[in-house]
Formats: sequence, structure tokens, C-alpha cells
Amino acid sequence: MARRHRPRRGSLGFSPRKRSVRPVPRIRSWPKGPKNAALEGFAGYKVGMTHAFIVDYRKRSTTAGQEVAVPVTVVEVPPIRVLAARLYQSGPYGRRVVAEVWGEGADGHVDGRIPEHPPSPPEARERFLSAEGDEVRVILHTQPHLITGVPSKTPDIFEVRVAGEKLPERRTYAIGLLGKEVPAEQFAKEGEFLDLIGVTKGKGFQGHIKRWGVKLQPHKNSKHRRMIGTLGPHNPSFVTYRIPQAGQTGYHRRTVYNLRVLKVVRDPRSDPVTPLGGFLHYGEVRSTCLLFHGSLPGPAKRLLRFRLPIRSQVTAVEKVDLRYLSVHSKQGA
Repeated sequence: MARRHRPRRGSLGFSPRKRSVRPVPRIRSWPKGPKNAALEGFAGYKVGMTHAFIVDYRKRSTTAGQEVAVPVTVVEVPPIRVLAARLYQSGPYGRRVVAEVWGEGADGHVDGRIPEHPPSPPEARERFLSAEGDEVRVILHTQPHLITGVPSKTPDIFEVRVAGEKLPERRTYAIGLLGKEVPAEQFAKEGEFLDLIGVTKGKGFQGHIKRWGVKLQPHKNSKHRRMIGTLGPHNPSFVTYRIPQAGQTGYHRRTVYNLRVLKVVRDPRSDPVTPLGGFLHYGEVRSTCLLFHGSLPGPAKRLLRFRLPIRSQVTAVEKVDLRYLSVHSKQGA
């Protein structure tokens, strides 16, 4: 008699499936960036989805070189402003801040998020440029008051690492960014890959079937249908973590690797992106936006963070042949 085989339902790689601590994710690891000093991350607000016709750029695809319809996600990326620069030193107990410099020109909306920091004196800059360290990061904040799709005008604050081979160049680059705005065009290029870190749409407390995708019990089952068949063997006499059970579903921190930027739209008014009637739950796109091939986690208006690809094996940047972008109304979809 053939052995019965039942693949497990639901990946344990994402366990425990608990709520994210905060809606703005923290990037835990950074790739080996370019040789020249540059920012390794950015952020934007998810707008919604549409579809486009492109020439299939995937060389191993069965439709390579042909015109295909693909799903597209729009992310609005207003410029971000640099608040401060930090120098870190790694030790046996992790990283610690060795020197810190705060710049001028902070947005007035930042006062609702953190206490006011006066500009650092020249002595602090000299200490930043001469202290021993191994990692340079800048403190950035978003500017949601520049867009209309997000109701909150309080900015989000996070750190982004500065890439580069030589530490003096990274320090000088970080000092030069203090108090300035960084546009998305300086970070993202058309045809390149990016990693995306976001928090998925929350679904609350859900049962076994929806949370793990296990099969329904047969109709002859005496008690329940939307229930697992067993909690495990008698020995060991406890329920292991491998048993699919009910609990929190959604609102998880997730990373999507190697998303291709199909297009960077610098002026949505001359190059329309917004469909008739506006994007559902968002409205109109009025500032610079990125078009990504595929879907992204989270609902509309949620902040998503980008990172240079950490797993990408593609070195050449290909120009994507985008022939048509749908701007038909999504209200009846």
C-alpha cells in the first residue's frame, strides 16, 4: 500500500505570527552597497494598483520579448529630509553611538514626533569627522504634508545607512546632507531592483483555516468543520508550536526581495498616473511616484521602506519598455 503523503500547510518560516511592534518597519540588515558614498534606503507611501503593458524583459520567460500585461503598484515618494548624522562603533555588546551631529532647517511638523534639537556646534562636527567608528547612518524624516493622499501630517523618523568603501567619504557625505532634502530620483533608477520592507494588512484574530490554510474537516465530522483534526500525539503531552492554531492574522512585518522599478514618474500631472476618480482609499497622486512590477504588502497610505537589493544577482540595468499604463476608473472594480 502506498504511503499517504500530506504536505504541511503554512510556512513555519514566518512564525510566530504576531503583530508588528510598529507600522513603520525597521531594517535589520543592509547590503554591500556601491563603492561611492550614497544612501542605501528610502521610503514612500503605498497608493494602489493598476495594470500596464510592457515588453517582457525576463530572458527565461516563455513570453520573453513579447508584449504582456503585468500588475503594477504605485508608490508616492515625496522627498525626505535629513535631520542628523550618526557614527557607530561595533563592540562585543553591539553597536553604540560614538558621535552625533544635528543639522538646521528641521520641518516644523517634526516637533510632534521628537523634542526639538538645536544645530550642533562646530566642535561636534570635528568630533564626528575624527572619532573612531565603522558605520555611518543618517536620521531622516518623511514629509507627508507634501502629499494629499495621507491624512496625517506628522512625519515618520528612521535611520538609513550610508554606503561607501572609505569611511572619510561616508562621513563627509553625511555631513553634506544635513538639513537638505533628498529626492527619490537620487535613489531609485528605472529598471533597477529594490527590496521592500513593510507591514501587511491586519486581519485580526482568525481561525485555523484562514490563518494556516489547512483543509476543512469532512462533512461527517461530528463537531466542527473549520477545525484541525488533532492537537498532536499523547506523548509528548503538550501542544508543539508546529500545530496550526487560531491567532493574530496580518499586520506582520514582511520583506519582498528584488522588485523591479518599471518607471519613475517625476511629474504625475504631465505624465498621468491617477485613474479617473482617483485611487481607491487614496485619491490623487501629485508628487513623484515609483511604479513597481507586482504587488506590495500593506493597505493604501501605509509607509513602505526601500533598500538596495541584498540578494540580487543582476548587475546590468535594463531599460523597461513600458508601452501602456491603465488610467481607467477603479471605482467599479
